[in-house]
Amino acid sequence: MRFNEKELVSLSRQPSEMAAELGMRGPKKGDVLKKRLVKLVVNFLFYFRTDEEEPIGALLLEQCRVEKEDSQTFSIVFLDEAERKYLFECDSEEQCGEWIDSIIKASYEFMRKNLIFYRTEIHRLTGKDPLEQYGISDETRFQVSNGLQLMPRDTSSL
Repeated sequence: MRFNEKELVSLSRQPSEMAAELGMRGPKKGDVLKKRLVKLVVNFLFYFRTDEEEPIGALLLEQCRVEKEDSQTFSIVFLDEAERKYLFECDSEEQCGEWIDSIIKASYEFMRKNLIFYRTEIHRLTGKDPLEQYGISDETRFQVSNGLQLMPRDTSSL
């Protein structure tokens, strides 16, 4: 996927949902754990050298799996590149849980599943489609797949 570098740098400077110095190990063999400033902005995870203002990289948090490795460590693996694993080490188990939860909720797919779930519930309770007033009631991206209701708790894969 291509991105405009200036726009990404500008996005990295926006207020973040979360930010902290974490240990980070990249996906290459021989990569070692390094302290990085990690910022979650919308659905991007930016990482910086601790003494620099511009990011050295960014992960688009779509089509990925977030897994808890141990009490203070989690990983991000992209579904189309399962061999590439990014590892993050937190200061506490609580911090690790907060990062995992925030990263899962940052994806477009998570938000889409929630929209479908709540749309279905509102329709069931009121008999009206809440998106109809916005003229998007027939868009397939907001429809339930195969007639099955998607639950917002199904978030282990984004």
